Amino acid sequence: MSRTVHRVCTLCEANCGLSFEVEGNRILQVRPDEGDPFSRGFACPKGIAIAKVHDDPDRLRTPVKRNAHGDFEPIGWDEALDLAASGLARVRDAYGAQSVATYFGNPIIHNHGAVILRSAVMQAVGTRNNYGASSQDTSPRFAASYYLYGSSLVTPVPDIDRTAYLLCVGANPIVSNGSAMTAPDVKERIRAIRARGGRVVIVDPRRTESVREADEHVPIRPGTDAGLLLGMAAVLVREGLARVDHVRRVASGWDEVERRLRALDLDACARATGVPLETMHRLAREFVAAPSGVAYSRVGVCNGHFGTLATYATDLLNVVAGRLGEVGGIMFPTPALDAVRVLRLTGGDGHGRFRSRVRGLPETIGEIPSAGLADEIETPGDGQVRALLTFAGNPVLSIPNGRRLDRALASLDFMVSVDLYVNETTRHANVILPPAWALAEEHYDLVFPQFMVRNVVRRSPPVVEPGPGEKHDWEILLALARRLGGGPTGMAPVDRVLNLAERLGMKWTPRPTISFMLRTGAWGDGFLPWKKGLTMKDLEQAERGIDLGPLQPGVARRVFHRDGK
Repeated sequence: MSRTVHRVCTLCEANCGLSFEVEGNRILQVRPDEGDPFSRGFACPKGIAIAKVHDDPDRLRTPVKRNAHGDFEPIGWDEALDLAASGLARVRDAYGAQSVATYFGNPIIHNHGAVILRSAVMQAVGTRNNYGASSQDTSPRFAASYYLYGSSLVTPVPDIDRTAYLLCVGANPIVSNGSAMTAPDVKERIRAIRARGGRVVIVDPRRTESVREADEHVPIRPGTDAGLLLGMAAVLVREGLARVDHVRRVASGWDEVERRLRALDLDACARATGVPLETMHRLAREFVAAPSGVAYSRVGVCNGHFGTLATYATDLLNVVAGRLGEVGGIMFPTPALDAVRVLRLTGGDGHGRFRSRVRGLPETIGEIPSAGLADEIETPGDGQVRALLTFAGNPVLSIPNGRRLDRALASLDFMVSVDLYVNETTRHANVILPPAWALAEEHYDLVFPQFMVRNVVRRSPPVVEPGPGEKHDWEILLALARRLGGGPTGMAPVDRVLNLAERLGMKWTPRPTISFMLRTGAWGDGFLPWKKGLTMKDLEQAERGIDLGPLQPGVARRVFHRDGK
């Protein structure tokens, strides 16, 4: 007899709800979940095809090691984990901790257990040579957020469902379904803006798919977005349209910023961007005059030469126009499960605390830009990378100059990959440790509630059982961390206690951490018997999750500077 399981899709940022029809351990059908409180019956073709990975005959189901002939052969889990950890430790002991690098791919943000254990693995290895997918699309956003709000993951998102004016810069949300704006079915949400009398303006060098749904397309020279956004803010200041009372209420440092905006050469901005000066003036006036409005920028802006400045300029324009923390403007979610707490507790939050050995590239949230990985492998000297651990990533395909990285990986002394497949990157590994497919484990949204356009919390139950002998991602990472001398938290005193408890039969899992975060979070009961609030029992009983309502006005609860601004 078949049964229906409701679960969140973990293939992109939209986090759409899916309904699985399951018989035994076979997935018969996948459909959009009409009853999901967030996606409301929307899902893209990727989500509908998610079961194909579960059934894919090419997916690795047992660990493999490279033999003397260069081919992969299956091995048992104990041998594989011992081989992986001993190989990394051998290089670390011979050449120092910085000789081992890590790379965490984009799928980690869809995996609550791996997010929790990321810092523990880094601490167990002892290296600062950590890389990840964020430097390919998001690091400027993280850096700007760190300086503006006091934490890299604190990102205000467009209140797209209530705004009257969307200024979209360097983003193609109809294709991405958001991006640092978790919003299923963006196309209908954008159409709804226009249907209620609002206006949508797309600023992009290319006539993207999103332009087809917009009122206006403003072409701009690639990489010059900061010139337009700062220019618009300067127009508001000079024409007396800046909402100065709002600025002083939510932000510090306004006097210096105002002085610089008044000094900005608007003619130079127009020449640099290719956006006529009169268009810049008109857009600024329209933006501030709308009943509500939001400026939103993403990957096209982040990947420009001045990506961090342009990302800052996006938020600055929102502040100057009085839109930060206001309904229909750019607002902070109130997550029930808050990944910011994990990042801050593990010491991962920050920017520029250290730099790469060869090119002097600054870290962001503990990661060095991945474009520098090949340099670190190829350049001799103290700290040269000689071993690599990759998790759910394929940087040979995804980072700049992947062919060079492909050659560099072939020269490593040792490499371990936690991955489902042999691909362009993992083919260089000495050992590949394949996790069970995500549908075989319960799932909690941990990262994306920071970016959701509506406050929602959901638990996804397993859809199928893991195959014989399969391990979950977090089990693999924890086993590696322990074999390398660490534990679940990356904090030595705590890990010693937890490791002892493990030997006594008390197995660590991510679930108690999730429970603690939920109960001590913004919507939790704080473990107080007289206080109403969310617990794990509530999530388990809510088959499709819990809708906590629209984004809430204000900024102080998500700003971590001492003055709350």
